[in-house]
Amino acid sequence: MCIGNREGGDDSVGPYIADRLGSVNLESMKVIDAGTVPENYTSVVKRENPKILLIIDAVEMGLEPGEIRVVPKEKIGVMTISTHGIPISVLIGYLEKYVKDIIFIGIQPKVMSGKLTSVVKESGDRLVRILKENNLKTIKTLS
Repeated sequence: MCIGNREGGDDSVGPYIADRLGSVNLESMKVIDAGTVPENYTSVVKRENPKILLIIDAVEMGLEPGEIRVVPKEKIGVMTISTHGIPISVLIGYLEKYVKDIIFIGIQPKVMSGKLTSVVKESGDRLVRILKENNLKTIKTLS
């Protein structure tokens, strides 16, 4: 599930990744571009019944722009997570009833208006490669 605002600068990295993954035939992965309303896609998640749900979004983590991290559940509630209808912590709390393993991946934005910056776009491309190679273990966890 990729989250973000296509008109929101680096917040558009989620939809950018969804577009890039959507053009690839990955039998083991269903891509959801949830835009700014991920809560509208909970029924899709429940219907698909995935073993693992990846949630990808631009997240203010206090890192260099473009840094990618797995964000532990205990850190999600205290972070600034882009501009969406409900807090991501509430969304994850609800989806945990239906999905055994939820992994939240954050990409540090540089700007939240205008166009997607090159540094964050490059990180989006890097994350797409990581996902295609099924190599999530290479992503550092936010400490």
